[in-house]
Amino acid sequence: MSKQESFSAFDQAALDYHSKPTPGKISVKPSKPCVTQRDLALAYSPGVAIPCLEIEKDAAKADEYTSRANLVGVISNGTAVLGLGNIGALASKPVMEGKGILFKRFADIDVFDIEIDELDPMAFVETVARLEPTFGGINLEDIKAPECFIIEEELKKRVNIPVLHDDQHGTAVITAAALINALILQNKKIEDVKIVCLGAGAAGFACMKLIESLGAQKKNMYFLDRKGVIYKNRGDELPFHKAYFANGDKNTSLEEIIVDADVFLGLSQGNIVSADMLKSMAAKPIIFAMANPTPEIDYDIAMAARPDLIMATGRSDHPNQVNNVLGFPFLFRGALDVRATTFNEEMKLAAVHALAELARQEVPASVLKVYGDKALRFGAKYILPKPFDPRLIEVVPTAVAKAAVDTGVARQPISDFNAYAQDLAGRIDQSRTFMRLITEKAQQKPSRLILPEGDDPTIIHAASVIAADGIAQPMLLGDPESIQQQADMMHLNMDGVEIVDPHKEDSRFSSLADALYFDRKRQGVLRHEAVKILRHDRNILGSLLVRQGFADSMLTGRTKHYPDALSPILKVLGHDEKTGQHHRVYGMYILIMEEHAYFLADCTVNVDMDAQELAEVAVLTAEAAASLGWEPKVAMLSFSNFGSSHHPESQKVADAVALLHQNHPDLLVDGEMQADTAVNADILSQYPFSKLQNGANVLVFPTMQAGNIAYKLLKELGDATAIGPILMGLPHQVHVLQTGASVDDIVNMATIASARTTS
Repeated sequence: MSKQESFSAFDQAALDYHSKPTPGKISVKPSKPCVTQRDLALAYSPGVAIPCLEIEKDAAKADEYTSRANLVGVISNGTAVLGLGNIGALASKPVMEGKGILFKRFADIDVFDIEIDELDPMAFVETVARLEPTFGGINLEDIKAPECFIIEEELKKRVNIPVLHDDQHGTAVITAAALINALILQNKKIEDVKIVCLGAGAAGFACMKLIESLGAQKKNMYFLDRKGVIYKNRGDELPFHKAYFANGDKNTSLEEIIVDADVFLGLSQGNIVSADMLKSMAAKPIIFAMANPTPEIDYDIAMAARPDLIMATGRSDHPNQVNNVLGFPFLFRGALDVRATTFNEEMKLAAVHALAELARQEVPASVLKVYGDKALRFGAKYILPKPFDPRLIEVVPTAVAKAAVDTGVARQPISDFNAYAQDLAGRIDQSRTFMRLITEKAQQKPSRLILPEGDDPTIIHAASVIAADGIAQPMLLGDPESIQQQADMMHLNMDGVEIVDPHKEDSRFSSLADALYFDRKRQGVLRHEAVKILRHDRNILGSLLVRQGFADSMLTGRTKHYPDALSPILKVLGHDEKTGQHHRVYGMYILIMEEHAYFLADCTVNVDMDAQELAEVAVLTAEAAASLGWEPKVAMLSFSNFGSSHHPESQKVADAVALLHQNHPDLLVDGEMQADTAVNADILSQYPFSKLQNGANVLVFPTMQAGNIAYKLLKELGDATAIGPILMGLPHQVHVLQTGASVDDIVNMATIASARTTS
């Protein structure tokens, strides 16, 4: 059998991933257009000479005119690659490319990977130091000890940009954060615990140093290599990193030193620790077995030996993975953004505390969804945030950047760290920037929010998040005992969540029954029948709670078809109580693209509309955009551009525009126009008479069919985040959710409803 045939299915999948459809994992893509002669002239000769001369006069201009300030060099000589050892510079390239993907995915940092075929540490330093003009920072990777210490220290002396050996400091930052939380849970103080570290390489030394910075006592810290505990008079010449933690005065084995230890750090090799060793440790031990892919002791064996332990590994299939991706992208993001000249101890410690604190907070629903865990919360099996936690990009770089500013190593200090955190969120997910602004508006005066489907587990979970975030004051309709039982099973904090029992007849319920009876007494409904309707139709009950002033807003429809959820709402809220006229209701979606937010209507309610109705939905959508903090710029869409096609359908849109210009002269609106004209400033410039010279953000479609197709295509093909459907035209903030809406969908809609109620 050939070597190729002996590969497992996973091995072959890995090779296919790296080779198809294009070899490798990263590429260079232009960030500016280069499709015309003018583009070429600006990009290269003669235009490129202008920024060159500016940089010659002022080196700091390189950050303004080139990508250097967001470019990191991932550099290795391949002497300590993963668990593969010294496989050489060329063979390390797939790992370095992979590091580039992680930098980009998690922190929007660009990377050039550079593999240097050089074993002499000083020659390596000379090569890398000469690359300083290229990069804003240098990430050293997979370089063996002790050479890695020499290389990092010498580079820091020679360059004026941040340098980080991730195998040392990235691992140390994550380990230290995990240890802080494990000690909290085990009720131990860092200055008192006995720590045993097996693995006296770069990562082990960096972990011990950072843990010492947190307050651990060197006299309680034991560093072990293959010979056992490192002590001062061992006989061999100790390199400085081993000598630093030399402790004791005699040969001591792992089996002997681990007795009564509180903490074990493993950065060595698999299956080297036994169950009996764990049993000899102190009560409530902390075990970080981080050898990869096989930990120093198997997870199941460790848990069986010591049920009172807290354990972390380097593996993703066990709780508490010590994963460097929690650190290096965000450390560099913060350092780059303040143009730090180095990575100092304070910056690393800031990252440690930020990570530890984040793990103690409520876990977002989006994270639970990714990891398929409904009960992920701070505890023995959750002492570190998950890599896909969207809050990492805000929290860790901000802490690092602030530490850099406070310690005087920032060449471009940040003054408003709240604004910086918002900008960071938008680098990875524009929807988070959009929603943060609206969330702040909602939190100013949280609305009282009715959730009629109160016994649905997803609704209960969403209510817990809504209350915890201060977005609204949720009111669940349903059986209190059943709701509380479900909340307890999901380990949800229900503080701030009101549960309204539809079968409890109190003064509020009685007043609602009176109101419903008054509405329908001439439709054959008797008083006792009104009571029965309220008990059995929670959408009617919820709508009445809003109409009668007991609540401000309502979300429903997760467990129903859209028309079935909308119908009872319209029966209660769809008419003006004073005039008796019916409200015309429309549906809007907010689509958040990479750089912009768009408001699309009508996408869900009215199949066809006349000119008057198109004008009305345009005004309502503009008002909705304005209520959420956006200046509305309205485009009335058609297949025609300003009369270019004569057809009744395009004329209908043109008539709507005329009505809007006449009745709402202050509204920035134009049309009829094609969709690309509405959003492309270059095309719009061909129509200098148009009011929309910079493009529209409110798009009104001539039919529901067009709007529905457009928003779904944009969502799927344009990778947009869709928030909605949002009802317009009702006198209250009452909305129908999509069937099967997720916790995040519900929270987003609650935020929109609460923010608009505040307006």
